[in-house]
Amino acid sequence: MIKSMTGFGRSELTTRDRHILVEIKAVNHRFCDVSIKLPKKLNFLETEIRNFLKDYIQRGKVDVFITYEDHSGKDSHVVYNRELASQYINYLREMKDAYGLTTEIDVNGIGRFPDVFTIEEESVDENMIWQELEKPLREACERFVAARETEGEKLLTDLLAKLDSMQEMVAYIEAESPKIIEEYKTRLTEKISELSKNVEIDAQRIATEVTIFADKVCVDEEIVRLKSHVDGTKAILVEGGSIGRKLDFLVQEMNREANTILSKSNTLHISNKGIDLKTEIEKIREQIQNIE
Repeated sequence: MIKSMTGFGRSELTTRDRHILVEIKAVNHRFCDVSIKLPKKLNFLETEIRNFLKDYIQRGKVDVFITYEDHSGKDSHVVYNRELASQYINYLREMKDAYGLTTEIDVNGIGRFPDVFTIEEESVDENMIWQELEKPLREACERFVAARETEGEKLLTDLLAKLDSMQEMVAYIEAESPKIIEEYKTRLTEKISELSKNVEIDAQRIATEVTIFADKVCVDEEIVRLKSHVDGTKAILVEGGSIGRKLDFLVQEMNREANTILSKSNTLHISNKGIDLKTEIEKIREQIQNIE
């Protein structure tokens, strides 16, 4: 089964104390480029998450978004710095006496001074958090892969139809190419007969000219390779897996053979068919950019 490189997967887990949301989305990319955005307190899990994703993603520009909300009230606590507050109060009283100030010192004022109250994060149970996160992460990955596979099935149907069309074009060129040589031989003989009436025609010379011409326009090798590439592409598509790079290479080879056929063509109907062939190859090239 082939997979598209575009996809989306989402899962969330809600318990009495936690709410975890995982979203994964991806677009085309030549390599595997994974970006993970998660809360600062979960940064210690980034390597674990990357290793986990390797089982589901081989190629694409992938963004992973994770939110983690702790409603237990146990994740942080307030710390009162009694000694620092005392120093603030002593200095304020000293200033009041020194300058004859009448402003009263109150709790609200003291509480707003830096570091009188601070919030400290509780140490986290890393194993517990990973166990909670793993389930929604796995579900999001599975839904993400399923979305890619659904899109991949559509790509497979379209690509096989285009390859069938290519085979018909190649068969047409294969059938028409030998006729060009025969037509050239007939025209050459008629032209020589017209220009040299009552003179015996040198059959050997005509045969030599036809051989030289045939060598210039012969596309037998190109057709054999092109047919092989089309069959190989079909086989890889049916095989499935992470095949995008293989297909990209085969399309380059098909395009090379089509260019050679066009360069050797000297008749309008084969040239037009060669252009149609290149157009179909280009459509296939665009489509396989979406395959993982």
